This record gives sequence, C-alpha cells and structure tokens, in this order.
Amino acid sequence: MSAPPLARIRAGAAIPRAAIPELPVADLAEAVAASCEGGLRAVAYFAAAGAAGLELHAVLADDPRSELALGRAPLPGRSFPSLARRCPQLHLFEREIAEQFALVAEGHPDPAPVRCQPPLLPEPAASARAVALPGAERLYRVEGPEVHEVGVGPVHAGVIEPGHFRFQCHGERVFHLEIRLGYQHRGLERALAGGPDRRTIHYLETAAGDTTIGHATAHAEVVEALAGAPAPARGAALRAIALELERLANHTGDLGALAGDVAYLPTASFCGRIRGDFLNLSAELCGSRFGRGLARPGGSGFDLEGERAERLRSGLDRTFADARSAIELLWGSPSAMERLEATGLVPREVASQLGLVGPAARASGLDRDARRDHPAGLFRHHPVPVATADSGDVFARARVRWLEMQRSHAFVRERLAELPAGPARVAVGAHAPESLAVALVEGWRGANCHVALTDGAGRFARYKVVDPSFHNWSGLAWALRGAEISDFPLCNKSFNLSYCGHDL
Repeated sequence: MSAPPLARIRAGAAIPRAAIPELPVADLAEAVAASCEGGLRAVAYFAAAGAAGLELHAVLADDPRSELALGRAPLPGRSFPSLARRCPQLHLFEREIAEQFALVAEGHPDPAPVRCQPPLLPEPAASARAVALPGAERLYRVEGPEVHEVGVGPVHAGVIEPGHFRFQCHGERVFHLEIRLGYQHRGLERALAGGPDRRTIHYLETAAGDTTIGHATAHAEVVEALAGAPAPARGAALRAIALELERLANHTGDLGALAGDVAYLPTASFCGRIRGDFLNLSAELCGSRFGRGLARPGGSGFDLEGERAERLRSGLDRTFADARSAIELLWGSPSAMERLEATGLVPREVASQLGLVGPAARASGLDRDARRDHPAGLFRHHPVPVATADSGDVFARARVRWLEMQRSHAFVRERLAELPAGPARVAVGAHAPESLAVALVEGWRGANCHVALTDGAGRFARYKVVDPSFHNWSGLAWALRGAEISDFPLCNKSFNLSYCGHDL
C-alpha cells in the first residue's frame, strides 16, 4: 500500500492551512510511518484545533531535497493510533499530544505524561482530571536477583535544572536509565496562543536561555514567512553572526565541562574563562551576553558600524586562539582520551531511529545540519561545512564540537568582513490568515523547530516549539545502556541538554 501524498514546502515558508492534505487519521499515520521508514524524520508532530475539532499535524524533514512534508488528520474521537513501536522517534511526540489534549495514544508502550500539565483545550471529561506530579508516575523497573535502583534528582548538587534520573543497575552496570522531566514546565505554548504581542519575543528568547538566538531567529523566520517579508541581507547576516557566536560560547563551555568531568583541570579552567570572552563578543554586538534583543522579525534589532565590526573581529580572533590552545591540551592528554573514548556509545542506526539532531546526531555519523539541509537567510548563500564523526561516543561528541567551532570562527570572521549594505531591519506587515509556517534553525544543540498556525485574523491559533533537547534526551538514556553508573556525569555533559527547553 503506497503512502498518501503530503504537501511540500521549504523551511521559512508559509502555506494556507486548506492546502495541507486532510487525511483520515489512519492514512496520516501510514503516511508518517512510511515517510520515516523511507528516510524522512519528524521535526514536529502535534495536535491543534481545526474547523471541526482537533487535528493531528505532521511536519517531516526531507533533508536531501531541502523540503518539509506536511499532512493533517481530523480526530473523530479521543484517541489516535500510536506509531512509537514502528517509528521510535515519535514516542515523545505522541505522549505530548496525549497529555496536552487529554487523548489516548492507542498502543503506545509508555504513555506516561511528558511535562505533567493540564490540557491545552480542557474537555468536560478531562477538566476534573488530576494533573500528575513530575516523577510521581509509574517508572519502568527491571526485576531480578541483585538488581537495584539508584535515584538521582530532581534536586542536584550544583547549579543545575531539575530532572529525575532512575537507574536500574546490577552492581555498577546500568541496564536501563529512566529520565523524567517536567519540573521546569512554564506553559509556554499556552502563553503564545493569541499572539504575537509584546511578550511573544521575550517568551521565545527564554524558551531555552542558552539558545536565545536560535529560538528568536526561528520565531523571526516564522513571522517573516507569514507576512511575506523576508529579512534584509544585512539583518540576516547579523542574525547568522550572532547564531555562530552563540555556538562558539556554548561549545567552549561544554568542552571545558567535559574536561572537568574527567578531572583534566587545565582545559576546564581555561574554557570557563574563554566561554565568558565569547559571550562578551555577543555583548559587543547587541549589549547582551546572551544575545537578547538582537534577532527580531524583519531583521536585527541592532546594527554594526565599521569600527565595532573590526573590534569584534579582533576580539574573535584573540578569543578563538585562546580556545584552540586550551582545547588542544585536552586532545593531547592520553588519560583524558582514554576516559572519553568508547564511553556512552550511540550507534548510527540507534541515533537514526531515535531521531537525534545536532552534534549528538553528527557524532554518530548522521550527516544532518539545518544550515545546509534547510538553509534560510544568509546560510542560503554562505553554507557552513558540516562536521561529523562515526564512533558515537563521548569523544566523538566532543570532537564534533571542536570541529564546529573552527568552522564557526571562519564563518563569523568572513561575514564580519563582508557585511551587506542596507538596513538591518524592515517593517513586517500583517500575518496571512488561516496559514501555517515552519522554521528550522540549527542552534548549537541542533535544529530549533517553530510551527505557527494562524486563525482568520492572522493571530496564532497554535504555536508549536520543538527544542533539539526534545529529540535528544532519549539518546542520553540509550548511551547509558550497558555502561557504568559512574559514566553518567560524563555522558550527560556530552549531550548537555536543556531541561527548560524540553519542558517549555
């Protein structure tokens, strides 16, 4: 049986909602499953209110063709067929849909709530339903002689966000790691409905606080698509520069933290300071170390004159030279390398089935990067070479970060020297009514996906945010299978996922 056809658009584009094929829910399920088995991957799978009730929406990425496949299906009842066993990358999406709309994912192997939130659209049958507390639901257990559980969190010994980790162990060997999040749930998608308004951009800049530029740029591209008003070349260039500065700062911090986890203090100490220097470059660009206020619909909230551009480029070269010296110390330490290599393995096939993105995917040999595969703005004309590895271990995830830093440094340096002329920002008009727009922006953790559906007045009827952490937490759980429990801090840091970006 051939899969039903799906609509095709490109990232950063909009389409009338009526132009998205409306399929029976079983046909949409078959189309999604067949597409994923054929090489596409789910970037968003969610429910939204339609003309006659709830609808399922699927957004699938066809990376080789730089296209997105779209489909929708009205839900005739309070359930939908689960595809999690056939397409594991959908398992969290389905649990989220069930939780947000008080639905049942029929056949789902683990229908626990994702964020422990009340339904987005309360139904009479669900209005009295008690909202589960994070970590209080039933957890998976391994039974057997001498099998024991180790619980970690949600309160951790350090300045870290809350999450509960339950290890099923035999001695030091981990059979299974159960990850339960939701403690950081802020109701972000609920707050975005009815927008945009003056709060919208600030909500999205803080969807994941260390990915301000990634999420704000995705929002800007969605709004520009709905308004039919692309950012001017200069504004797009400034957003791209800020995006790569964000990548440089966070990759530096991660490599320093990995060095600290294996007690290699020279790299750990230096990178802590150097990360701050990269953040200061963002402050030079827009006055905020985290890039707040820069990425805006219509371009950039700040311009960059020649003298400051030259100062920024000089600071970039100086800071990157320091980073090179500090990070290459790590590669030259045999004891540190022994600890990183063959730890936390995620094979390529598993990474593909789980739908991993960003450095975690590329370290397992998956050649995917939205800057190349779904380019928007400046990346259409100035691609960044994609860095990959194939061992899928902590070392590979660290090495990919360093390779990406080298490419980001070269990219920012070149773009600062060749800033396009013209305005940094233009006015953005009204949104197209009854439309859907999608943006994919490759942040430092992976692709940030934003999907907006507008109502008849052009307001947000539904705004879906998928942070890359949403895809990658399952990869961390897999990395601990068969590992030692003492490997957890190192594996956790090698992914460095966002709790609040997942919880939203």
